[in-house]
Amino acid sequence: MTSEPELERTARIAQDLIRFDTSNYGEGRSNGETVAAEYLGALLEDMGLTTQYFNAAEGRTTVIAKVEGSYDTESSAPHAAERPGLILHGHTDVVPADPKNWSVDPFGGVIQDGLLWGRGAVDMKNMDAMIVTALGDILGAGKRPARDLTIAFFADEENGGEYGSHFMVQKHPEVFAGATEAISEVGGYSVDLQGQRAYLLQTGEKALMWIKLTARGMAAHGSRVISDNAVTKLAEAIAIIGRQEWPVRLTDTTTLLIAELSRILNIDPEEVGPDQLILATGTASGFLQATLRTTSNPTLLNAGYKHNVIPDVAEALVDIRTLPGEEDEVLAQVRALLPDEIEIEMMHRDIGLETSFDGPLVDAMVNSLGVFDPGAPVLPYLMSGGTDNKALKLLDITGYGFAPLQLPPEIDFPGMFHGVDERVPLDALVFGRQVLGDLLLKY
Repeated sequence: MTSEPELERTARIAQDLIRFDTSNYGEGRSNGETVAAEYLGALLEDMGLTTQYFNAAEGRTTVIAKVEGSYDTESSAPHAAERPGLILHGHTDVVPADPKNWSVDPFGGVIQDGLLWGRGAVDMKNMDAMIVTALGDILGAGKRPARDLTIAFFADEENGGEYGSHFMVQKHPEVFAGATEAISEVGGYSVDLQGQRAYLLQTGEKALMWIKLTARGMAAHGSRVISDNAVTKLAEAIAIIGRQEWPVRLTDTTTLLIAELSRILNIDPEEVGPDQLILATGTASGFLQATLRTTSNPTLLNAGYKHNVIPDVAEALVDIRTLPGEEDEVLAQVRALLPDEIEIEMMHRDIGLETSFDGPLVDAMVNSLGVFDPGAPVLPYLMSGGTDNKALKLLDITGYGFAPLQLPPEIDFPGMFHGVDERVPLDALVFGRQVLGDLLLKY
């Protein structure tokens, strides 16, 4: 009987993390992140680091560790104490997964076809594992990163960070003292541009507004003629919001991205327009198309309690993502689109981010990718979703998405996020470990 080959350490740690069901259902309902935080904390402690645990509520644990930087005797760079600190952060919660829709157990950490399958394989227990192993490679070799690091594994990112990053920024800002920049998820991954591999480095995030729509009407027997039907009114409102076509608006980031894509793909953006150019990027368009405009997607409906009872209240949740700085304008437009009787409640709101595609950290990330994939272009992009970098920005910490992965062309990476059969190639995890380690030693 032959035994399975031993997993590379990054894959094994990511597999262990996937097997902790840290599903976050939103609005404070969660399986909790404590077990994952303690697991990661133990790995950090095994490296000789001191950890701190912070509980925003029972089971909602964030773990923090500090790593002292060192002077590099082989360069003329200043001592780490003379450089601002860098934050490496991930989150340990995941969105729920319905096993009936998956071809494998979403919390089994299955290895199949050279990939690691499971909820969190790309969002973002893979990056959590890459952070730990890249750091372990450095410390295990008797070296130190080029500057002081703060390692943070937050709870509650999938609910906007109320029990995680925002809690830490509001209640324990001293943890991040001395840091001016941060690195986290959804950037540094490769995309296939009609045969040319390129990497997307996330230098911005759309703003978010999670709103609840409420319609009220007359409660009655289901057999009656009732024009004041809350469900009907809500359905009409949801159709308006869900079908709204928001105009294309290019920011500095998307303007630069469009220019670079048109050069690589040899397509004139003036002839085809931004939407068609983005669609030419293949699966990458799953992330990029939404960066050109506001999106307003209904995500949940709640009304009624019995087939023959007309309810007096119907509610819906809508996920609105705007370009940075356009939140108030879009909210006013949503209000104008809907009948006055539809109530709008803001459930959660967070800022947009946009940083220029230049500077020492950007250069360092581009260079580290180039060490392991020479000649591949690196492009900036504005993320359609959001990360815990939003909370850190409140402390004037500039965040980037850089969880480096070299992916095969056939993988629909954007489709993995919050999707079914989430998975990541094992060799992509090794690539990310190496790139991150190179960056931390040099920057």
